[in-house]
Amino acid sequence: MADRYSRQITYMRISVTDLCNMRCQYCMPEEGVEKRTHEDLLSFEEIVSIVKASVPLGIRKIRITGGEPLVRNGIVSLVEQLRQINGIEEIAMTTNGTLLKSMAKPLKEAGLNRFNISIDSLKEDRYREITRGGRLSDVLEGIETVLSLGMTPLKLNTVVIGGLNDDEVKDFTSLTINEHIDVRFIELMPVGEASQWAENRFISNDVLLEKLGFLLTEQRENGSPAQYYRLPGAMGRVGFINPISHHFCHECNRIRLTSDGRLKPCLHSNDEIDLRSVLHQPASQITKVIAQAIDRKPERHQLDQDERCTSRNMCQIGG
Repeated sequence: MADRYSRQITYMRISVTDLCNMRCQYCMPEEGVEKRTHEDLLSFEEIVSIVKASVPLGIRKIRITGGEPLVRNGIVSLVEQLRQINGIEEIAMTTNGTLLKSMAKPLKEAGLNRFNISIDSLKEDRYREITRGGRLSDVLEGIETVLSLGMTPLKLNTVVIGGLNDDEVKDFTSLTINEHIDVRFIELMPVGEASQWAENRFISNDVLLEKLGFLLTEQRENGSPAQYYRLPGAMGRVGFINPISHHFCHECNRIRLTSDGRLKPCLHSNDEIDLRSVLHQPASQITKVIAQAIDRKPERHQLDQDERCTSRNMCQIGG
């Protein structure tokens, strides 16, 4: 379905939990977020119903997010159920990677196509500082497991924070040389916990691109927020996601479903549509409400005008 600005909406990101086994400083408060009861969360049956209702509107790709999606009990079962839905062509997951050593294979067998792994430092001490206690070795083992399963290209998402990890940019790009890994540098967004950092810690990806020097430009993928480049001779790519310096709203093809059943037409807006309240109605009515949500999708975000465009933390939205 096209929204009112003629953008084809084909991609739904689904948060299955607000909880996470880490406390990344720009994502979640140190004390964590209030734990929802089991009844507060969409059940897998409800998620499947929503996805089925979205297919007639043109949704073809699903991404499972959180929080950390791998802490949700039974997540493999959800992937199995989503894989059975006619019309869904791709199922992906964004994860911090700490549990992938044991979970990657069963998820692949259930029908998951690819992973994105969030990793903001390649230095053990710094990684522990950013995540407030995470173990880098767990993530690196998860990366090796995914590569060994042939689930490539593997995308690594890195939020660049001035004065904290911006000195590691070249180390990250070197990961693309000998493996089918795409490293994607993401500009720090003033959302939730990151709002207090953004003013003084923000670094434009234009600055990083200049630092890296010569890169070969790759053709942009349809619907991808990243502009990709490649080091000469490298197997993988280097991507830049620029929500602040060069917003990509005119190409946005996605909507977001929160873990408590609210559909967000835009990541950076407080506008939410309560889908849970209509799940007892016929599937055609659910489809109608999803279509109304798509039609409410704004032309662009207002991050450059209002740094608190949403009251939720990233862990509550599903990024």
